[in-house]
Amino acid sequence: MASLKFSSEEMLSILKTRFLKNMHRHADLDWQKIQQKLETNPKKLSILQKMEETGGEPDVVDFDENSGEYVFFDCAAESPKERRSFCYDRDALEKRKENKPKNNALDAAREIGIELLSDEEYRYLQTLGDFDTKTSSWLETPENIRKLGGAIFGDFRYGTVFIYHNGAESYYAARGFRGKMKV
Repeated sequence: MASLKFSSEEMLSILKTRFLKNMHRHADLDWQKIQQKLETNPKKLSILQKMEETGGEPDVVDFDENSGEYVFFDCAAESPKERRSFCYDRDALEKRKENKPKNNALDAAREIGIELLSDEEYRYLQTLGDFDTKTSSWLETPENIRKLGGAIFGDFRYGTVFIYHNGAESYYAARGFRGKMKV
């Protein structure tokens, strides 16, 4: 992964601006508390920087009462630009004999320090706005589907969230992945 393009202060400013611009995503949350948590967790702030640098536009979407953690999702309108044209996982990448993609979603997510959104989390994201109206995003795939060679992805078309399946080794210029992180 390339060196970070933003200082911690710049990243906090980007996050604060996005937080204030999109209060509908987190109406009951206090930026000062989030900022304090990030300032005491530089590793998590570094992950948010990587999410930003790869086009994710991370934002706070929830607070987990049980763990006391804030939940960040990639909130870019379309699937993050620097995370597209990936197949689903390493096994799928290794099975491709020709025209291999540059990476796979699961390994790229691990490199950033995030996890893919689940079907349920993706549907929740779509209640906060219209995402992936021109792109699609790989989602955390249940093991029983993956064992059969498939993987799932979602998008938003015709005012509806669609969850589809595809061969895990497939990749498209308009399909990437979205991630989550808690702090």
